[in-house]
Amino acid sequence: MKEHQPTLVADDFVFLEAPRWRDHQLWVSDVFDQKVYTISEDGTRRKVCDVPHRPAGLGFLPDGTPIIASMKDRKLMKLVEGTLLPHADLSDFAAGDLNDFVVDEFGRIYVGNFGYDLHGGAPMAATDLHLVDVDGSIRVAASSLEFPNGTVLIDAGRTLVVAETWSCRLTAFDRSTDGTLANRRIHADLGHCQPDGICVDSLGGIWVSSFNTGEFLRVLEGGEITDRIAFDGSAVACQLGGQDGATLYCCTCTATIEETLRRERRAAVYQVRVDVPSP
Repeated sequence: MKEHQPTLVADDFVFLEAPRWRDHQLWVSDVFDQKVYTISEDGTRRKVCDVPHRPAGLGFLPDGTPIIASMKDRKLMKLVEGTLLPHADLSDFAAGDLNDFVVDEFGRIYVGNFGYDLHGGAPMAATDLHLVDVDGSIRVAASSLEFPNGTVLIDAGRTLVVAETWSCRLTAFDRSTDGTLANRRIHADLGHCQPDGICVDSLGGIWVSSFNTGEFLRVLEGGEITDRIAFDGSAVACQLGGQDGATLYCCTCTATIEETLRRERRAAVYQVRVDVPSP
């Protein structure tokens, strides 16, 4: 297994999620500071917008329109000329706060949710992954998932992989041309590692943020780990980017949940040069 040494890009955030590389910069959601930022390669940050109900997942429609998951009110919002507008209302569908998502080449969105009131202390419950189609319709794409989190498309979009945080595994589905998911299976058993955000490289390796162990791991189908980056604190989310796609951006946090809810600013972005770039 190859070990990597990270370098700091930017800090003084509360809790960063869903990093995405777009237009030569990193987009991130600062969940509990209720803001979306862009961060340049030299660490310069710019506030994109405020999201009063906590931003989570980020993505872009085929025309480049940013989509932001608004967690507490369970809506997907689109950013149009600096203004947040509704894109899809999942408040009658999602059983908990909206979480991460992935957008396919047509603009269909697969979005997960907590499934229960995590911060209110409710017992854990399995939940659904929903598909928001291009016509705005919403349907269940997959059921009985344990905290569906980071999600990626691999094999030229023929396979969807979702991180089930509490099950410590990556779960794969075959994906048909109309977006339907089938043939559920374990893509990788991660042992005791609880996966949060994930991203995929050009060889199909999946970088996994192991929240509870503070590691970023490159995992192959079947569970082999080829690379590791270790941190103190929590490993929250990651994304490949940079000019050649071979920089892995790692979002970390050294605060406890209670400290994060108090908005203590102990989250940061680090970077690592890796061997396999983004697709």
